[in-house]
Amino acid sequence: MKYFPIFIDMEGRDAVVIGGAEPALQKVRLLLKTPVRITVIAEPATAELQEHAAAGRIVLQARAWAPTDLDGAFIVYAATGDHILNAPIAAAARARGILVNVVDEPTPSTFITPAIVDRDPMVIAIGSEGAAPVLAREIKTHLEAYLPAGFGRIARAAAALRERVAHAIADLPTRRRFWEQLLSGPFRDAVLDQNVNAAEDIVSAELSAASTTLDRPGRVILIGCGPGAGDLITLRAQQALQRADVLVIDRLVPNEVVEHARREAKRIYVGKTPGEPSPAQDEINAILVREALQGTIVARLKGGDAFVFGRAAEEMAAVRAAGLDVEIIPGITAAHACAARIGLPLTLRSSVREFTILTGATADGELDLDWRALARDHHAFAVYMGVDSAPLIRRELLAAGAKADTPVVIVENGTLASERAFATVLRDLDACVKDESVQAPAILFFGLDWLTAGLTRPSHVKTFAKPVAVAEPAWSKAAVAEATHWVMG
Repeated sequence: MKYFPIFIDMEGRDAVVIGGAEPALQKVRLLLKTPVRITVIAEPATAELQEHAAAGRIVLQARAWAPTDLDGAFIVYAATGDHILNAPIAAAARARGILVNVVDEPTPSTFITPAIVDRDPMVIAIGSEGAAPVLAREIKTHLEAYLPAGFGRIARAAAALRERVAHAIADLPTRRRFWEQLLSGPFRDAVLDQNVNAAEDIVSAELSAASTTLDRPGRVILIGCGPGAGDLITLRAQQALQRADVLVIDRLVPNEVVEHARREAKRIYVGKTPGEPSPAQDEINAILVREALQGTIVARLKGGDAFVFGRAAEEMAAVRAAGLDVEIIPGITAAHACAARIGLPLTLRSSVREFTILTGATADGELDLDWRALARDHHAFAVYMGVDSAPLIRRELLAAGAKADTPVVIVENGTLASERAFATVLRDLDACVKDESVQAPAILFFGLDWLTAGLTRPSHVKTFAKPVAVAEPAWSKAAVAEATHWVMG
């Protein structure tokens, strides 16, 4: 992020706009929405600029600009439409430490003006750092259509209530939840309809209800954050992150997901890294209970789906044993997401009618599965956390009667930019993991391929086949002697 987004108080400040054509007029229209003092230096100037000057809204000086015109200014717009003329204006502003925007020229500018959705006092600024203003305007168009014209009335009503609410609810987390409830419920509709009496009745009822819940403990939300890509979390998960006071975060939850949360939310990282010291599950359970008992909303962020090898049951039991409520928000599980990324069907109506999800690691370290059932024809399954167990899985499946050419597909870092995928067979599973340096997290799929589904294997899926050793021909001593005699004559 090259440009830092910020809203600045323009009260009592001076803005200078140099230029008198349409680009300058557009900036003046925007500046007129603020209390800034505006001076326009232009020769000539549009009729609208002259009207603003006649009405006393701006000061218009019909002449060429001079560097001293910038003295005392807070911001400057170089809007002459002439690249050669704009350059010295930008240089003069920079020399004086004044913020300057050269219209349609990001390089000499020290600030850029975003696309703005104005629902005063609610203002939304959308920027692309000058790279794609058309995209910013597209987003603005969507927001303009989404937000009612009177949306600003809700903000003004909230401002009028702020002192009253602060006096009634001293606890900050409870107060924040009060505002979330108030501004998303019937109060919002009453304000938009300008029904003052109904809005007041709703406020009184909500304040009364909030006062009876001040001493209640918080709660825990178990959130499945999806397989890795930040845009694969659900809308409900995004909304929950905005409500959370505390985040308890697993290792595989990407930063893009965490960024959906409020900046002031407390962050506690409890990720488990294979082979390294990691928080024990009992410690994590204690953290959830401890934080929620302080009256906060605790979001427990887990990769994939919390109910698929995510230890959700243990955490739910601990939280409920402490008398706390638990909300579950499911996520896209890694097996489904990884298969979808490479176009690998998990079931086929004609041949694969069952699909199993297994773990390659257990709490006691021993992998004891029904290998004979897994080795059956037309049975497909996926193994989580199976990279280290790959030699054991291969050995047990072959011993149970699985075919050596059973297709195996491995997806490492599924849905991420670093994703890799390999197609091999059961006999070569060990070699593929070793030779390709496959690392966790990875999902191993057995009994599935594209050909059975009438599909073509995607080009980005690498085929791995272990080289077949060619045996040297066995020569008898007699044959060697005969050949020698023939060669030597």
